[in-house]
Amino acid sequence: MNNDKPIINSLLDQDFYKFTMGNVIYSSFSNTKCKFKFKNRTKNYNLAKFADALKEEIAHLCNLTFTDDEISYLQKIPFFNMGYIEFLRLLRLNRNFINIEIIDNDLSVETYGPWLHTSPFEIYVLAIIQELYTRFEVNSSELINCYKRGHQNLNEKIKLIENTNIKFADFGTRRRFNYEWHDSVIRKLVGNRNFIGTSNVHFAYKYGLKYIGTMAHEYIMAGMGLNDCQLVNCQKYMLQKWVDTYRGDLGIALSDTVGFDAFLRDFDKYFSKLYDGCRHDSGDPYIWCSNLISHYEQMGVNPKTKSAVFSDGLNFKIMLELYKTFDDRINTSFGIGTNLTNDVGVEPLQLVMKMIECNGNPVAKVSDSKGKGMCEDAEFLNYLKKVFLIRN
Repeated sequence: MNNDKPIINSLLDQDFYKFTMGNVIYSSFSNTKCKFKFKNRTKNYNLAKFADALKEEIAHLCNLTFTDDEISYLQKIPFFNMGYIEFLRLLRLNRNFINIEIIDNDLSVETYGPWLHTSPFEIYVLAIIQELYTRFEVNSSELINCYKRGHQNLNEKIKLIENTNIKFADFGTRRRFNYEWHDSVIRKLVGNRNFIGTSNVHFAYKYGLKYIGTMAHEYIMAGMGLNDCQLVNCQKYMLQKWVDTYRGDLGIALSDTVGFDAFLRDFDKYFSKLYDGCRHDSGDPYIWCSNLISHYEQMGVNPKTKSAVFSDGLNFKIMLELYKTFDDRINTSFGIGTNLTNDVGVEPLQLVMKMIECNGNPVAKVSDSKGKGMCEDAEFLNYLKKVFLIRN
């Protein structure tokens, strides 16, 4: 592995939902300002040593632009309006919108500025830090063994599901071991009957794959900070803005930003019929899917016409069990991240970068799993829980 080569070399090396959200932000929230904060959930591993290297990588990132061929590719995606494509043609990430420093002997990363310009940094930052960790912890001789182990693990996973109709996608950009291994995994999966695509637009472009993704937590969270939207209505407001923009396309809703129970109270018959399905990202997946199926039945909607997309900490064994449990009751599909792109024998970091403010107002991700929530303002978090009847 060439440690002198920059980690991100194409602005397409990004999750698809950053583009789908970007299209909505461009159309409806171009004046919205947001702050994102990086968090290392890995215990007993200090990232301060990466600060200077991260600054160099970000300086390189901020000099990248989309190539003419990449813009031509994005133009062929039917969901984006022309104005957004022309914005991307001119886009160069602004180094002034990201702050990297060492605070209390640990790495601190924050972005602040227009939502349209700060949102893209998240995936790039996470992928860069993870690969810096790989470069620091794994020498060139160990790297060969990591790749060998990774290929053995991948072959076993493919064999585990080869006689099923499971459909899964790569969701592993932010947690990948490194770019080189991510590329190797995708090459291995091209043509596999169970593999339906990737969240990474660069690899979709490179290998002619389907791009996968709709919205992330930041999209719903931003609604909490909008001055023209009551907090109690923020989730419904953002779901409606999505429908207004995509008119029936990209219809998978993220279901846990304020907890699944609160989501279902907002996800009435109107939204249940409009959206194609929901994505699971926290809490017990069996309880989640059972409750989603019951909700559709209560709304008078046939669950077999809808999709349940699982994406929370999956491995192939869990995916297989979920498929066996639910596929005859609702359409199932799966997005696998760390277990697909960082299962090579080296413990991966647990990194996130979440929105913490919108238009100067605090926002929160509550989640249905302990430790996955994020909020910088305890008073706001308590108020949010009261408004959405969240008990935990």
